[in-house]
Amino acid sequence: MIKRTLPVLATATAALLALNSFAMAAGAVHAAVSDDIIAQQRAALARNTNGAGFGPQAPRDIDVAAGSNHRAFGTAPAYTQMNLCDIHFHENAEHRGGEFTHYAGNGDGHGYDTGYQYDGKLTKAELKPLDHPVGKTEHGALKPGDTIEAHFVYSTAQAKPGPTLGTCLSDAISNPQLRVEAQVFVLVNDPSALDFTKLADVETVNGLYQAPNIPTDTGTPVVYAGSTTGPGYNETGSPFEVTWSVHPKVARVDINSVDKWLGHNAFDEDHAHGVRNLVTNPDLLAQIGQ
Repeated sequence: MIKRTLPVLATATAALLALNSFAMAAGAVHAAVSDDIIAQQRAALARNTNGAGFGPQAPRDIDVAAGSNHRAFGTAPAYTQMNLCDIHFHENAEHRGGEFTHYAGNGDGHGYDTGYQYDGKLTKAELKPLDHPVGKTEHGALKPGDTIEAHFVYSTAQAKPGPTLGTCLSDAISNPQLRVEAQVFVLVNDPSALDFTKLADVETVNGLYQAPNIPTDTGTPVVYAGSTTGPGYNETGSPFEVTWSVHPKVARVDINSVDKWLGHNAFDEDHAHGVRNLVTNPDLLAQIGQ
């Protein structure tokens, strides 16, 4: 972990790093949790967030605009005016809506085997099994037909792409504006599908780090005010203010290219991360479109 000079920044960095490390801390596979546990987590989040005055949370159903959390913060600039600082993805979509509304179940308590999956149909050829799972952990190992939600994270800080979300911060600015371009993919065993190594390619454009190959044909993104995500925030509010831009249509990506990217990338990613429970309480959500 990079040493930070500001206490606030150190705290922020620790919380952001927890999002990346939470899934890695999980050990053996756990049984699915009950509906009661999910209800308790949602209730704990509601109490914590309302009591502490946290702002709007994420993830959410992007097809439902309602929200009554009025804590406002400025919308982050367009991602083309910010530095790309992190790329990672989650097993299944954290958000619900668009072409990803099939609920995967309550999961294992660590954010895996839950979230939302692609609603469409795939061919037998696209679903042809590989001879090995994709991803290095017992949790989050992927196969053809699985859904992932990729997060391309941008910051107004003078950040450089690198391992963990802590790279989105800097010593010079403890509260940068953050934007996440979120794209849901379905994994297919098809070399003619999108290549994730190209999608995650980083270039310098006008002096800023960019991922110029993010799909542009997956529908008009739903933009809303939210927070950081991940299973570490299932029972507590996230304090980070994030502008979300979630594409509603799913793109097909070649699972072999995902496997290759996980084997070597600038972000030290080697597995799919778990997801945070969908936030449904209107008091914890901002109104979309305002």
